[in-house]
Amino acid sequence: MTGKATTAIEQRERLRRLAINAVLIALALALSILERWIPLDLLVPIPGIKLGLANVVTLYALMRLRPLNAWIILVARSLFMGAVSGLTTFLFSLAGGVLALLTMWLLCRLEGRVVSLIGISIAGAALHNIGQVTVASLLLSEPLLFSTYLPLLLLTGLLTGLLTGVAAWPVIRNLPVRPAL
Repeated sequence: MTGKATTAIEQRERLRRLAINAVLIALALALSILERWIPLDLLVPIPGIKLGLANVVTLYALMRLRPLNAWIILVARSLFMGAVSGLTTFLFSLAGGVLALLTMWLLCRLEGRVVSLIGISIAGAALHNIGQVTVASLLLSEPLLFSTYLPLLLLTGLLTGLLTGVAAWPVIRNLPVRPAL
């Protein structure tokens, strides 16, 4: 191939990666906004509880793309939601998201042998809750949140992580692996 042909192929590949990331970021944002409209706290009276629907996109990116794609989606989603909802939302989103993503990334290497996709999702939900309670504890200077509020969030995280994992399973199983991303 000539230098121009290689450059055109590389440029096309970069544009394809950009388009896929943009679509996944938009989907994660739409799911984050959608879950704000779901009055989950009416069913489970725990402040701040959410389903974690955007985690379906994160799990897909981790399992079918590259970890970098998942990081890009997480940071973009956190920045956007923080810009719309404020600094506290940004800090909660980013702290929980970073812990969840690191945990899920490590567990993805064991998927199918030691842990299932649903187990990965539950672990991500639990670590997301730990990250958020850590931020709340620091902002409020209230370490008792770890013994009073965190256990409730971890219990609900079992259910929300299970639901997110069940929702992510058909998406991940039916969409192709894109290793070139």
